[in-house]
Amino acid sequence: MPLRTWSFFPPAVLTFFLLFAAPVLFAQQEPPPIEAEEWFDFEATPYSPGDMAFTIKLGVIFPTVFWGDLYDDPQYGQRHNLSLGGTGSLVFDRFLTPNIFFGGQISGTFAPTLARESMLFMVPFGVRLGYQFVFQRFEVPISLMAGMANQMIGDASYFGPILKPGASLFWRFNPDWSFGLNAVWWFVPQFPSERPAVYGNFMTVTLSFRYHF
Repeated sequence: MPLRTWSFFPPAVLTFFLLFAAPVLFAQQEPPPIEAEEWFDFEATPYSPGDMAFTIKLGVIFPTVFWGDLYDDPQYGQRHNLSLGGTGSLVFDRFLTPNIFFGGQISGTFAPTLARESMLFMVPFGVRLGYQFVFQRFEVPISLMAGMANQMIGDASYFGPILKPGASLFWRFNPDWSFGLNAVWWFVPQFPSERPAVYGNFMTVTLSFRYHF
């Protein structure tokens, strides 16, 4: 009888192991599941000194307020005769601190006259200084550009100063790219010797594509 009982003991143990113990052991050895990283789980890291950004801007330009002695002279009329135009810019920025940046910008713009008889062309360029606020994926840079602008309309041309204060709102798509909307005011004074001074003002609204490196 003892021999008969012992002969059936190993199969009973093996059966118990397969039914109960083995699943527990294999379950303990199975690696934990890896959760897929969601594309929107992006934590913006602060900028470091030396970080750079290259931006392309494309949009429209609105002639706004013009004033000066020119508009008090009946010989030249009382208002500008420009209509909605287009504009584009190339911008390079380098961060001096996590929030302060310094860079350069060159732009090109055109605006036809109301009668479509002529076209105003401007090519401003200069340096800019700004401060950027960062809220997770959103970045809000505020900047001021100071430089010069070559201006041409018909047979007339002028080369003079320009100031461009502006602000942007960017959304950081990934560590390399961000996309945004910009609003910039252009202050374009003219002091020609052959006619009275005039102070032109324009407003640009553009879309931006910014590459970080």
